Amino acid sequence: MFPYDATFKELQSFNPDGYFLSNGPGDPEPLDQAIKTAQDTIESGKPIFGICLGHQVLALANGISTYKMHNGHRGINHPVKNLETGKGEITSQNHGFAINREDAEQNENIEITHIHLNDNTVAGIRMKNKPVFSVQYHPEASPGPHDASYLFDEFIANIKKHKLQTV
Repeated sequence: MFPYDATFKELQSFNPDGYFLSNGPGDPEPLDQAIKTAQDTIESGKPIFGICLGHQVLALANGISTYKMHNGHRGINHPVKNLETGKGEITSQNHGFAINREDAEQNENIEITHIHLNDNTVAGIRMKNKPVFSVQYHPEASPGPHDASYLFDEFIANIKKHKLQTV
């Protein structure tokens, strides 16, 4: 585990198979070092999975702006639609910032993968050209809904695929 202001060089010294950008409090925009580290990590080509603040930092690293929400999303039972499967997921959320949907839609390297069904905010993105994805909610939350636990399987699959490609 590394602090929010760790450099890519520090992360790389651990020689991980993939990178997990975790949740955290507050406004993501002032986190210049975290955004730079995310950009460098993306360039490494290794798999990345971002959650909540990690989702917002990955968006900022890709030129997608964030904004403070009027009320934010707090608690469990937030309905999210997985745009890849068409299925609804019940999620746990705790954030006051979101990524700009228009910026995400206009970014040629990003696809929106999940939408919050109450307010249509972006709840998930994936990079088209890298093994990088993120969600705004908390698939690791427990107790609570487990609808999104498949995301950890996807991250592990990305790591295994990347390792096979680099052997």
